[in-house]
Amino acid sequence: MAGVRLPPEEPELSQSRAPISVDLVWDDDRSVAADSWSIKSDYGSTLDDEQRQADAADALSSAALRPASDYGSDKEDPDADVPISMLGLQSYWDAAYADELANFQEHGHTGEIWFGAEVMETVASWTKSLCNDLSQGLMRNHMDDVKSVPDEQFERDLSGWSVLDIGTGNGLLLQKLAKQGFSDLTGTDYSEGAINLAQSLADREGFSNIKFMVDDFLETKLERQFQVVMDKGTLDAIGLHPDGPIKRVMYWDSVSKLVAPGGLLVITSCNSTKDELVQEVDNFNRRKLCASLDPETQKQQENSCRDPPFQYLSHVRSYPTFMFGGSVGSRVATVAFLRN
Repeated sequence: MAGVRLPPEEPELSQSRAPISVDLVWDDDRSVAADSWSIKSDYGSTLDDEQRQADAADALSSAALRPASDYGSDKEDPDADVPISMLGLQSYWDAAYADELANFQEHGHTGEIWFGAEVMETVASWTKSLCNDLSQGLMRNHMDDVKSVPDEQFERDLSGWSVLDIGTGNGLLLQKLAKQGFSDLTGTDYSEGAINLAQSLADREGFSNIKFMVDDFLETKLERQFQVVMDKGTLDAIGLHPDGPIKRVMYWDSVSKLVAPGGLLVITSCNSTKDELVQEVDNFNRRKLCASLDPETQKQQENSCRDPPFQYLSHVRSYPTFMFGGSVGSRVATVAFLRN
């Protein structure tokens, strides 16, 4: 949930991929390889690169920055241990998608829609609207933190916007984006079962233009950049890994290489608020821009960094909000960042 974290809800309201506050019972079939994150998969992706882990840990230590999960407004102790969950492990998702693929093959079921169908529709239509505004050089009033972007940079037809969905799962978000007019669409997931399910669903619905591939996002095999990178629940799941804070640092290093200059990163989260995501991006920007400076120079020049990798652009304001524990929030946050 974004904005406010609630106790477990009724089943029909629990649509998120990675609820941070729910204690889950380990299922025998889904906990056989609990340490699979550090095993080299059959698809050529090393899921735990020791050097990148060390670099990320050093970055956290040297920057003296807390992970975003420590910024929750309902935390009395900001230094409390970051919650972990089986939802942060590949073994869980491999088993989950094996079940969903079997259900599709036997009954034709689509499978779980993370965050719910309404949120998925909102994300797809909102992303289209945002891209249309950018392509025309329009800046809405609520995009108060955005520098002027040259019109010609975005003067291209919507179908020319390449889109990557990381942690695509069943690929339904890409189908919604295709219906909005996007045509250069790619979905990746580290679970082969997810990709098989996504491809089967796309084939059934006639979306031959959507490409899918098995790929570990934290150590991607992709060699191209995209105008739009979508994340619906992937950062949430990464944060629930036992090495969540380090994995989140690796996340930003990876995503910054995949979003083309002038492109968009659109994150939908149920575990981070809009402000927490903005804070996490600010932490990444400072680390990338000022890490090479000595502490005294960094203190003097920290505010003079002018070209951060990512810049807050906008967020969805139409999600229902509610009051809980004296705070107002929503169950989901969708935030867009501009790649400089």
